Amino acid sequence: MESVVELDGLGVRLAGRPILKDLRGALSGRSIGLLGPNGAGKTTLLHTLLGFHAASEGTARVLGRDIRSDSKAIRGMVGYMPENESFIPGISAVRFVRLMAELSGLPRSAAMERAHEALFYVGLGEARYRNMETFSLGMKQRVKLAQALVHAPKLIVLDEPTNGLDPPARQKMIKLIKEIAASGEVRLILSSHLLRDVEECCDAALVLKQGRIAANCDLEQERRANRKFLELETHGDSGSFVEALGRLGCEWASQGNGKLKMVLTNGVEIRDLYRLAAEQSVQIRRLDYKRDSLQDIFLKAMEDKTDGRL
Repeated sequence: MESVVELDGLGVRLAGRPILKDLRGALSGRSIGLLGPNGAGKTTLLHTLLGFHAASEGTARVLGRDIRSDSKAIRGMVGYMPENESFIPGISAVRFVRLMAELSGLPRSAAMERAHEALFYVGLGEARYRNMETFSLGMKQRVKLAQALVHAPKLIVLDEPTNGLDPPARQKMIKLIKEIAASGEVRLILSSHLLRDVEECCDAALVLKQGRIAANCDLEQERRANRKFLELETHGDSGSFVEALGRLGCEWASQGNGKLKMVLTNGVEIRDLYRLAAEQSVQIRRLDYKRDSLQDIFLKAMEDKTDGRL
């Protein structure tokens, strides 16, 4: 898959202070999560890719376009949902989204048509003529998403899209983001300090720490690998069951009370476990795959020293 972003020794200084330091590598995937603690440089990286900040050292390419020489072309291909509100007082949602579409280069009539479509898509069709000052935080966030989508960009950049949302509003936003990513029509970068947002929506993740790259991982590959790690809760003679597992070549560890952790060997499927359990008169009452792989990656990245390279 073509890289969304290529980093080539990118460094950024603001007010003389280094914020991003010698970032190198390629970011690929349909939806890329950008993670890191506050102050790690996530928003600065996004703003640099969008041309709001100039690179101090090195460069980067977005969808093959260089940020130093093609910033205007990049902005034409990208839809941006900022973290902070940037609405115009006294304006309705449809007028605001139409204005954003016109600023992105759409003719006036097409901009209005696309504004209606975008607002219906995010679930605000019935509220599109209301003044946005009457909107809840969740509704305002969806207006920001609508204006990022309205001009049919090739890449959407979302900066903390669920920040401050209550659980129902967060679920609506996550559902929309997952639908956009699954459509395959647009690539997506999601910046968040919430691991679960990236875990739910993204198939790749980049972790920043103190302005350097701490980890870059393919989450889909991690998930496939994690399907070999199981936790089981059994009832019956687990001794004979684990002996049978051993004969299949599976590694296992008993935690007592019928609880097991195990690693599936190549060629062994879940159905084989249930077959063995039936043969040994053992019940498998619970079976879970390993979880929180992204949390493991993030915590390890926060502990390790990094040199800014992938």
